[in-house]
Amino acid sequence: MKQVVKATLVLAVILVLASCANKNEPNYQYMPNMYESVGYETYEEVDNGLFPMGTEAMTPPENTISRDWLPYEFENTPEGKELARLQPSPLDSLNTEKNLAAGMQLYTVYCAICHGDKGAGQGTLVKREKILGVPSYADEARNITVGSTYHTMYYGLNSMGSYASQMASEEELWQVAEYVMKLKEDLTK
Repeated sequence: MKQVVKATLVLAVILVLASCANKNEPNYQYMPNMYESVGYETYEEVDNGLFPMGTEAMTPPENTISRDWLPYEFENTPEGKELARLQPSPLDSLNTEKNLAAGMQLYTVYCAICHGDKGAGQGTLVKREKILGVPSYADEARNITVGSTYHTMYYGLNSMGSYASQMASEEELWQVAEYVMKLKEDLTK
């Protein structure tokens, strides 16, 4: 008889505990911070001991520039582009083949999708009519030079955005600009 009473009490306790359970939420959380993480806003001041100054972005010291990037001397204006048109490439003329090979690889990744592998303005997106009006490098009215090509990649032009942020350094921009001039030369032969 005592065993029946004990079994009944145990069953009653289990039923009471089971009836209090909410099936939408876990009853017991082993590590609650993993279930309910704290969301921090960007640049929000957080007093967690890790960042005594907070997570706010710090401004760089005055007169500093990013590594591998020098300020571009020409403005994003038509006058600036005309001045850039006269600028020669600063790359080493002894490593022309190396620069053209690197420029070809970068051109294939970033430019050929619109301008085409040969620079004729017939890239994949143009053929699929996703974008229109990409001119050929052979178009004499464009009068492109290595300096104007660099300027266009640095700032962008019309519907083409800037590609300065995609390149790792100024050298890569100049390599692509030199390769574009090689494509122009090949098209006009």
